[in-house]
Amino acid sequence: MSVNGFSVFEYLYRDAGNFKAWGALLLKGALTEAQVREMRTKLEGGEFFIAEQIGVPPLYQELWEYSDGPTESDHVWHEFFALRPSVENDLVEGTPWGTANALFTAVSGIARWNERLSPHWEKASW
Repeated sequence: MSVNGFSVFEYLYRDAGNFKAWGALLLKGALTEAQVREMRTKLEGGEFFIAEQIGVPPLYQELWEYSDGPTESDHVWHEFFALRPSVENDLVEGTPWGTANALFTAVSGIARWNERLSPHWEKASW
């Protein structure tokens, strides 16, 4: 059952050890399939992005709870999983993070991903 007017951006952080942390953002509005395809052209390899660069909450910390902080398995990339219509249970989470168009604009505006925006860009500093 689709809840009109909202969508959900699903993404994850998967470290080099294949441990995963999942995230989902409730968004006002929706994107067309053409917009999602265009957005994917801006993602590294069609799926990877730097959360800090587009203002999406990073998910590293969820794994740090199990490792007492960053590890050698951490890196800068998050993965796009899906942009889907919302369902009733999605609205339980509360306030939308933003709009689907704002997310589209943020990703579409990327000319080059900036790894320095992630806390993992220079592991030598750990």
